[in-house]
Amino acid sequence: MDRPTTTSATDADVAAFVAAVEHPVRRRDAERLIALMSRVTDQPPRMWGPTIVGFGSYHYRYPSGREGDMAAAAFSPRKAASTVYLPDGVDAHADLLASLGPHTLGKGCLYLKALDDVDLGVLEEIVRRSYATVTAGAFGTRLSSPRGSGEREPEAG
Repeated sequence: MDRPTTTSATDADVAAFVAAVEHPVRRRDAERLIALMSRVTDQPPRMWGPTIVGFGSYHYRYPSGREGDMAAAAFSPRKAASTVYLPDGVDAHADLLASLGPHTLGKGCLYLKALDDVDLGVLEEIVRRSYATVTAGAFGTRLSSPRGSGEREPEAG
């Protein structure tokens, strides 16, 4: 059976990670995203690997036997933009993304340069819907996969 290629939740200090973010806008936005995602998920923030702040988790399993756990809602303050991970994919949120404000997209990633430029109510609803979908108990399809596999799994960054 293949081993998961994604990271696991750790006991690393979320506040220390955020305090060490060099870019002042990413650091400020990380604090705001922690508040937003904590409120939406009713879960505490945890580090998933060295750079992803996640909330809650969901379990995935494929017919091949490959399985694992991932954060059900997560973000990472990257150099170019804050990345908000949407495990159910960005297409599921096309209606809301149209009114979010300036952003770019990946398969399961929403890239935001500054939260001041987007509608935080819309962002909160996107995170709420995504979290509800992946924690409903039946979600298991991930968005990208290791080479050669037909399975889909989320991008890790």
